[in-house]
Amino acid sequence: MTSRYAALSRAELATLVPELLLMGQLIDRSGMAWCIAAFGRDEMLQVAIEEWAAASPIYTRRMQDALGYAPAVAGQGDVVTIFKGLQLDIGAPPQFMDFRYTVHDAWHGEFRLDHCGALMDVEPMGEDYVRGMCHDIEDPTFDATAIATNPHAQVRPIHRPPRTPADRHPHCAWTVTIDPAFPEPEPVPALAVNAGSRAATLALDPIDPADEGVADYTGPLLSDVDFAAFSHSALVRIADEVCLQMHLLDRAFALAVAERVETDAELVKLRRKQLVGIAGIGAERLARALDLPRDPAGALRAMWLHPLLNPAAYVSAGLLPDEIAVTPGPADEDGAWISLCGPDWPEALRAIAHAVAPELDARITAAPGAGGGWRVQVVEGEARPEADEVAVTRFSTGATFAFAPRRSLPLTVA
Repeated sequence: MTSRYAALSRAELATLVPELLLMGQLIDRSGMAWCIAAFGRDEMLQVAIEEWAAASPIYTRRMQDALGYAPAVAGQGDVVTIFKGLQLDIGAPPQFMDFRYTVHDAWHGEFRLDHCGALMDVEPMGEDYVRGMCHDIEDPTFDATAIATNPHAQVRPIHRPPRTPADRHPHCAWTVTIDPAFPEPEPVPALAVNAGSRAATLALDPIDPADEGVADYTGPLLSDVDFAAFSHSALVRIADEVCLQMHLLDRAFALAVAERVETDAELVKLRRKQLVGIAGIGAERLARALDLPRDPAGALRAMWLHPLLNPAAYVSAGLLPDEIAVTPGPADEDGAWISLCGPDWPEALRAIAHAVAPELDARITAAPGAGGGWRVQVVEGEARPEADEVAVTRFSTGATFAFAPRRSLPLTVA
């Protein structure tokens, strides 16, 4: 199945990939607000822990395999491998989560965050929320990501928020140590469930090593990943993998929420609220980054490129002259985002259309015939107010965050 991103130019893809990484980070800015309302702050923290711990080990290994920097022996990766994974993780989008790395040797390293966009989002909410994110969530989820590379890796704080003094920089700093004496942590039960999903096992086209540009990340650790240096083929694969990261995170979110609701209807309601928020903010950023026209064709293009409909091997859809036809596929087997949409619930696609221009709307109709599926068109009408779920997600500084040019330098052992 040809990737939908293959039609973009190499330059467009280099712009798109960091946008997708940031969009993945904003999933929680959308979903967790509604978990607080439904379950309270303490249970929201547990949802976040279970969500990331049940997704990041899977997608970390997928990206290692895709870009050729997986450990030669499974489970015996070093700190450089861990750091490369963080640079391509929706939990650490470049610049918004500005990780700076130091490598002492293969088994010892440090990182600091010169800027933490997530901290900027929660600091106004008070110290309890800061402590919840920077202590309660980070302790188990940093380790969950690291052990995907080596089960004897531990990530421990040097210092972290709440910030004292209030303007302390860097925002936080951590050590990463790999020691065979460290016990292997117990994975969350949902990890095994998520590992059996279609998203976890989905085969994507390999990167063409003959394509112009860098085809892998087997070289030295870089201070900042230069996405423009990658080949077109590599960027397409990275974009598809980042979309799968989002689907795996959403599936882990659904598994965690399902443990805390009484009915399937409550689960669907919370998942749809999360989806509307990320659909709108994500489409707004995509339209701006790729300079899409603010008309029905531009909105249809935003839908076509949105993670809601990607990767193509996961979400079955076809692009027609003035509509998108969606048919059942692997994503529906997983109960992914696309399974929440249809003629009876068009709100996520309406949010995408509205993000491109407030007078645009999405109209979904059932596909003719007995094969199932539906079609979505973008229509013009009167300007509508922004959906509440999008407004909630806009609270994040990530909604308006601007990427800046960076020099990509190789990092050597300190």
